[in-house]
This record gives sequence, C-alpha cells and structure tokens, in this order.
Amino acid sequence: MVSLASTFPEDAFVVGCPTRTVLDHVMSKWAPLLIAALSDGRPLRWSELRRRAEGISEKMLAQTLRTLEQDGLVHRQALAVVPPHVEYSLTPLGEELADRLVPLLAWMAAKASEILDSQPLTSSTDP
Repeated sequence: MVSLASTFPEDAFVVGCPTRTVLDHVMSKWAPLLIAALSDGRPLRWSELRRRAEGISEKMLAQTLRTLEQDGLVHRQALAVVPPHVEYSLTPLGEELADRLVPLLAWMAAKASEILDSQPLTSSTDP
C-alpha cells in the first residue's frame, strides 16, 4: 500500500494547498458521476448527462460542468446546428483523471453492499 507521507512528503493537504481545491471539485457529489459518464469517449449532450446522473438538478449539473470545464477536465462545444445544442467531452487531463477514477468507482460499486451492511443499525430514538 502506498502511504500518503511517501507520496506527499511536504504534507500537500495543509490549509491553502491547491490539492484541497482540486479534491473538492473532483470528488464533489456529482463530479465523479459526470466524469465517469463521459469516460467512454463519446461526447454527451446536457440531457444525456442529466439522465446518467439521475437525481441531479439542472442547477447542480450546470454548476458542476462549469467547474469541471474551468478546471480543464471537461470540454464544452456549442454546435451551430438547428436546433443548437451543446456537447460535453473529457479533455486529455479529464481522460487521465477518468483512468484513475473509474476503477475507484467500480471498486465502490462492488463493495457498496459490504460497506453499508457493516454499518450499525440505528433506531429512530437514537440522537
């Protein structure tokens, strides 16, 4: 197992470190799902992304895509067709991230039941 100390000997997770900002953007509630949805290499339209990330509001979809675009992870292309539409795809940096993120998501999917089953049962009277 790789230790955090050997990877980040300067303690990159101190307050004010850019790593925290990137971590916040990439590991938000919706960003991993959108990155995974775009990881097959095919550009997706707004409505396709919204269907893939079931439950996301229009506001959160717009905000998350805007953040990922500003971070250089997602490319937004407005197409001059009738009717006009926008497609989203991963940039090379976003593809590099997806190569690391998708296996983590696959692990989570495989272990979700095991992890959730290990949680203690709580009753409605617990604080």
